[in-house]
Amino acid sequence: MDWEVILSDALRAGIGPVAAVYALAAVGLNLHFGYTGLLNFGQVGFMLVGAYGVAASVSTFGLSLWAGVAVGIACSVLLALLLGLPTLRLRAEYLAIATIAAGEILRMFYRSEWSEPVTGGVFGLQQFAGEFYELNPVAPDRYGFWLLNYSSRDIWVLSVSWGLVALATLLVWLLVRSPWGRVLRAIREDEDAVRSLGKSVYSYKLQSLVLGGVLGSLAGMLFALQNQSVNPDSYDPVVTFFLYTLLVLGGAGRVFGPVLGAVLFWAILTFFDSVLRQAIQGGVIPSTVLDASEIGAVRMALVGLGLMVLLVFRPQGVLGSRKEMQLDAR
Repeated sequence: MDWEVILSDALRAGIGPVAAVYALAAVGLNLHFGYTGLLNFGQVGFMLVGAYGVAASVSTFGLSLWAGVAVGIACSVLLALLLGLPTLRLRAEYLAIATIAAGEILRMFYRSEWSEPVTGGVFGLQQFAGEFYELNPVAPDRYGFWLLNYSSRDIWVLSVSWGLVALATLLVWLLVRSPWGRVLRAIREDEDAVRSLGKSVYSYKLQSLVLGGVLGSLAGMLFALQNQSVNPDSYDPVVTFFLYTLLVLGGAGRVFGPVLGAVLFWAILTFFDSVLRQAIQGGVIPSTVLDASEIGAVRMALVGLGLMVLLVFRPQGVLGSRKEMQLDAR
């Protein structure tokens, strides 16, 4: 097996634009779950409305890219209000039910024949990111080192993707250290104590849901612009569960937890994928034992096994604090 290729594949995935998209969406989810204690199982719904906000604005209605970004953000704010206003006064399970249902309802609605004139239905929308790539200031050439080689277009996408992740992480870092952020963490620990101090728990929860949803919508826009296409079936509930996986891996309630979790998750996932493919091609694993079509399931099982081992020895995640976990348990 060619270990140089395997390691370069893993590194490329770990620092790639898809990892950045998941990191950005997980930063928003961390604000919900890690800092406020909101069980949002529909973060993918915010990604979907953000992606289609840009795609439909540009492709269907002929608006500019920036108008599309504004539409996507407005849609995510509206979605957060529609989900949060009726449920946040109730127990946490109601928000979980509402968000996971909303994500699936939106996916089915956007792929329906009724919405096809705007969303493209099951075929989605393509070729709407021209204005985004026209902003590319990087000179046409090949850039990189070792086996990592990128075009100027790739460098532009990576710069924008990780730049947004850095800005979102900085924003969360500033917010959680402000009085507003301290109220969020207090709500996570004990809502009744916060109410006794005269704070509106409902209002703070709603603000957190809106802000985290906007970050999720930006991740969806980024994903759509990278691919120059958007399809409803790319935004299924599995995406949200991936986000929780990398959040647990990096450490919930930690500013850099989602970023590290995204890098590790995609690097490890691609590492196993590349190892298995090399092993099959080299005859190390006979094709009668493992077929190429089964690699996806096997790699997920291996990642799941690794995550179980991590949770046994470090349940708070790579960056998590055991002391804070003990306080949460009380």
